Amino acid sequence: MRTAASFEIDYLHYLGEDGRPVRDDLPALAHDRDRLAELLKQMLLVRAFDTKAVALQRTGKLGTYASCLGHEATHIGIGSCMRPEDVFAPSYREYGAQFVRGVKPREVLLYWGGDERGNDFSGPAHDYPWCVPIGTQCLHAAGAALAFKLRGEPRVAVACVGDGGSSKSDTYAAINAAGAYGLPFVLCIINNQWAISVPRKAQTGARTLAQKGLAGGLDCVQVDGNDLIAVCTAMEHALARARNGHGGSVLEFVTYRLSDHTTADDARRYRPDDEVKAAWTREPMVRLRSWLTGLGAWSEAQELAWREECQRRIEIEVEAYLATPLPPVTAMFDHLFETLPLELAAQREDALDWEARR
Repeated sequence: MRTAASFEIDYLHYLGEDGRPVRDDLPALAHDRDRLAELLKQMLLVRAFDTKAVALQRTGKLGTYASCLGHEATHIGIGSCMRPEDVFAPSYREYGAQFVRGVKPREVLLYWGGDERGNDFSGPAHDYPWCVPIGTQCLHAAGAALAFKLRGEPRVAVACVGDGGSSKSDTYAAINAAGAYGLPFVLCIINNQWAISVPRKAQTGARTLAQKGLAGGLDCVQVDGNDLIAVCTAMEHALARARNGHGGSVLEFVTYRLSDHTTADDARRYRPDDEVKAAWTREPMVRLRSWLTGLGAWSEAQELAWREECQRRIEIEVEAYLATPLPPVTAMFDHLFETLPLELAAQREDALDWEARR
């Protein structure tokens, strides 16, 4: 008997939980004080937004909301490395990536407030809307990547999916297509350890989630998703490979969902308290803040001033969201059919009558 194939999955990280380097070969980004400080500011902004969005839901001003608490380094790193002409296919939690691509917080609030107009992004119009059917966005991104290759365009399609979504057939199909056709496709698996209430170990037997791309012939790396420097380094490498015609990648970003899955969930019912407490010691903000402070590029005074600025910006976005006129009740019938079926047309007339009587 002989070995037909063997493989290894590299693990990439640069900063330990205390913000100190764990290796000597730090990339240039690690010493780019201005860029890192700006990325930390973006991480703080999305965390402040997330806190506000949960508060809005708790006070009845927002529908069910999916928090991104703990994912800030992964999301900001993904979005900041992409070019405007690239295409992003998110799931429904990657707000940080979308903010750096130009999506306004008011649009996120509008969507979670039950208004589909929130998907009409101020950011790149070619980015895909949020995708609640888990995993299907991976196929959308693979399709966009195929179009880029056929047109000879130096663009990349990036999709995000969770650890649970990485077990869906849609995700595997996208990986297979990307490998078979050599597509400029980057799949970011956000491994936050829990697929709602199902732990990672209960939904896959794979030792890593990154290795799921190997069968499709993609380049695969596991990354410390709480280490912004590692996230950016992995993304820049994968994007460059794809853009230069060397094929797609699967990047597994190992992080942790510090919040409930959504505001309709209570993770205390299934997650051990000790696990959550330990995860807080590894959260991304602490290590980047510590590293920047050591470089003399960040201080408590700067953070306090920026936090105040974050609150000011977020309040403006909240006010804009709350002031947005509601869509007409007939909006639920629009853009579904070229010609409405008779039974739906009758329902639309009933809705118009109801609205007129209010």
